[in-house]
Amino acid sequence: MTTAGFEQSSKGKPLWLLAELTYKCPLQCPYCSNPVEIAKYQDELTTEEWFRVMREAREMGATQLGFSGGEPLVRKDLEELIAEARRLGFYTNLITSGVGMDEDRIKAFKEAGLDHIQISFQASNEELNNYLAGTKSFNHKYEMARLVKKYEYPMVLNIVLHRKNIEQIDDIINMCNDLDADYVELASTQYYGWSRINIDQLLPTKEQLDNAWQVTQKYKEKYKDKMKLIYVIPDYYETRPKPCMNGWGSVFLTIVPDGTALPCHAAHQLPIEFPNVRDWTIEGLWNDSEGFNVFRGFDWMKEPCRSCPEKTKDFGGCRCQAYMLTGDARNADPVCDKSPYHAELHADVERINKLAKEQDPNKDEKPLMFRNMRNSKDIEKDAKKPHLETTE
Repeated sequence: MTTAGFEQSSKGKPLWLLAELTYKCPLQCPYCSNPVEIAKYQDELTTEEWFRVMREAREMGATQLGFSGGEPLVRKDLEELIAEARRLGFYTNLITSGVGMDEDRIKAFKEAGLDHIQISFQASNEELNNYLAGTKSFNHKYEMARLVKKYEYPMVLNIVLHRKNIEQIDDIINMCNDLDADYVELASTQYYGWSRINIDQLLPTKEQLDNAWQVTQKYKEKYKDKMKLIYVIPDYYETRPKPCMNGWGSVFLTIVPDGTALPCHAAHQLPIEFPNVRDWTIEGLWNDSEGFNVFRGFDWMKEPCRSCPEKTKDFGGCRCQAYMLTGDARNADPVCDKSPYHAELHADVERINKLAKEQDPNKDEKPLMFRNMRNSKDIEKDAKKPHLETTE
């Protein structure tokens, strides 16, 4: 089936498949980008259903496959999924906290054909890491990172930066050096899911970000022949939006635990009926579903995006961000200083900066909302989101 009114000429191929195998996770990170409503994702795809998804995506041209979550190590069939992905010819990446992994399992991953393991840390010291993770995980992560290197995987570390850990930037980079990392992603929190709930406590000040950037540049030069450092600042401090996912339904395909297919991992929050792989083939949902066509091309755009010469570079920015901050996913991403909503975003950032600077270090601030099933059930709303109209 085809949805009338959509521009079909801009379809790409789903070259990058993200398999969010489960939203179960032993950690409780308050910046997690998983949906707040994790409690409702219980009916996970079976092994055979994932096999079909991978096969059909490969037939569509997908070459890279990320196994993610939640924590993908929770899935007992992970080794089977890796082996099937290798048989199909994917380059595979395991995106993990390391919790639930041991040396025997790393050996099994190697035998199954896994190409790449990325381990995340919450901080550079045990106390803060364990606090943010909601569990005692730091020492185990350290051990797993060393084992990943021992088994000759590329050493790739991910540390999500926010106000709680950004001032440890020197220690974080030195920890990565101690672990003999090849690549380090210093990824500032992007405010979706749980991190959006906790934005007042997590968004760093401009001064903190500037300092972290300068420190990172120093270490980039120091370790340029040993370790690649990638530093990503939060969208909220930009004046132009990123070309989100390289364009809607252009390259990236995310499948969440219950089989819902998304153009990006955050799109679940939009009031759109997204297809499910239990009802669609990958080719069908990619080419013909409303969810994957609604923001393809440029016909959907409002002003100022519609007449903006930069629309072919940034595609109007992030649709999820536009929806979160303005209530209409067709609006210009408020990150862009051409957006009529940019001033409101700037004012909110200033409000949060002011709160951070005025915070009395001797007094407790508003507590973080940690990612767990109990909190998910408490904040999940029963009201159904209105459906996004597909014509104007």
